Amino acid sequence: MNLNDSFFNKVEKKTKVDKNTILGLAEKLQKGNMKDENTLREIIETLSKMTGKKVSKEQSDKIISKVIDGSVPSNIDKMF
Repeated sequence: MNLNDSFFNKVEKKTKVDKNTILGLAEKLQKGNMKDENTLREIIETLSKMTGKKVSKEQSDKIISKVIDGSVPSNIDKMF
């Protein structure tokens, strides 16, 4: 077991989210078109399942609208 496996095992133990799900989401975020509504819906749905939090259609629509029109800061420091 290498360092990466150890890290993912710790994350899975705490979050119940497996390595493949995390890597799949990371790939979607890196390679996906973040201005494409379908890609964004898939990401929101995946995150919803991962966190166990329900996201209504209205909430999804608002998130997608904000991302597509560029209202979401690209730098997390600007969010706070």
